[in-house]
Amino acid sequence: MKRVRRRKCNNAYLCPESSNLTYLQFDILHRDTGSSARAGTLTTDHGPIESPFFMPVGTAGAVKALHVKDLREEIQSQIMLSNTYHLYLRPGVDIISKAGGLHKFNGWSKPILTDSGGYQIYSLSDIRKFTDDGVIFQSHIDGSRHVFTPEKAVEVQRELGADIIMAFDECTPYPCDEAYARKSMKRTHYWLTRCVSHFEKTACPHGYSQSLFPIVQGSVYPDLRVESARFIADQGAPGNAIGGLSVGEPAAMMYDMTGLVCGILPDEKPRYLMGVGTPANILECIALGVDMFDCVIPTRNGRNGMLYTRHGIINIKNEKWKDDFSPLEADGEVFADLQYNKAFLRHMFVSNEILSAMIATMHNLGFYMWLMKEARKQISQGTFSPWKEKMVKQLMQRL
Repeated sequence: MKRVRRRKCNNAYLCPESSNLTYLQFDILHRDTGSSARAGTLTTDHGPIESPFFMPVGTAGAVKALHVKDLREEIQSQIMLSNTYHLYLRPGVDIISKAGGLHKFNGWSKPILTDSGGYQIYSLSDIRKFTDDGVIFQSHIDGSRHVFTPEKAVEVQRELGADIIMAFDECTPYPCDEAYARKSMKRTHYWLTRCVSHFEKTACPHGYSQSLFPIVQGSVYPDLRVESARFIADQGAPGNAIGGLSVGEPAAMMYDMTGLVCGILPDEKPRYLMGVGTPANILECIALGVDMFDCVIPTRNGRNGMLYTRHGIINIKNEKWKDDFSPLEADGEVFADLQYNKAFLRHMFVSNEILSAMIATMHNLGFYMWLMKEARKQISQGTFSPWKEKMVKQLMQRL
C-alpha cells in the first residue's frame, strides 16, 4: 500500500515559521478493500498514535475510577481527551498553566486532545445564551457568570497545552428545524474564522506545537452537511472533526451524515467523529472513513454495571451472574490484566464497593482498545469488511 504523507505545511496558523517543532502528521499505511476504512499513524510532539483510535474521556483531566498509570500501562491508551469547560471552571486555567500544562499537571505524557467547551455549554440549556459573539453561561458548580468567545476558547486550550485543540462551535440539538440548523452552522463557520485568526496570533506557552481542528455541523440536513464539510475542507487544517451527531438521532441517520461528510473532507487528513459511540457505532463509522473517536459510553456505562465483550453486552447486576464464576470475557480473553469473575464483580456492585467501578472501567476501556487494535489489524490484512459485519452482530447482543 502506498504511503500517504502530509505535504509540507504552508499555512501559518498550522505551523508558524518561527517554530522548529514538528506539526501534526498523518500517514495512511493501509486501506480496506471493501470499505473506506484505513489504518495509519498520527504523529504529535507527544508521540505517535496508531489509527483508527479511541480516546478515553478524562473530563477533569483524569478518567473516572482509573489511575493514569493504569490508563497508560494496563489499558495501553495512546491518547486522552479532556474537557475545556470543566477544567476552565475547576481547578482553573491559571493553575494548570502554572504546572506547565495538562501533561505535567496530571502526569499523562502521551498526546491529549481538548474539546472547545462548546458541547458542554450546549448541554446547559437552561443556563446559557448563544450570541454571534460567543456564549454567556452560568457555572453548573456555583452559578457564576462566564463568557466564552472563539478567542477565549483558543486561549484556554493554548494554556491547557493539548496537542490537538478544537475550534469553538455550536452543537445543534436533535431534532431541530432546518432554519435553526442553518443559522447555527453559519455561526460555527464565523466562529471558526475567528478561532483561526486568534490561533495565528498565539502560541503554546509550554514549548511544543498544537494543531487546531475545525468542526463540521449542519444537524441531519444533507445540504447543510455538504455546505459545512466543503467550508471546513477549504480551511486546510491538519485534521477535521464531525460534530452534532450522536445527540439522539437514529443510528442510520448518523451513518448517512457521517458517510456524506467523509466523502467531502480531505482523504489525506484524519477525520474525527465526536462523541461516538458504542462498539458497533465505531466499527460502522470506521468503515465510512473515520479515524478518531471519543465517548463516555465505556466508562459511564461501566460504572453502572454494563460490560462490553466480544460476544455482546452484559448487565453484571443481573441475578443470572450471581453464581457465574467464569471470566468477564466468555472465552477467557483478559483485557487490562483483569482476572476477576462475573460473580465477584456482581458482588462488588451489589455491595456498592468502589472497586466495582474500577474493574468495570478497566474492562470496558481494555475492550475498546482491543477492538481498535483488532480493527487496525483487519484493515492491514484486507479483511476488515467481513470481520466488521460479523462483529457488529455479536457486539449488539444482550447476554
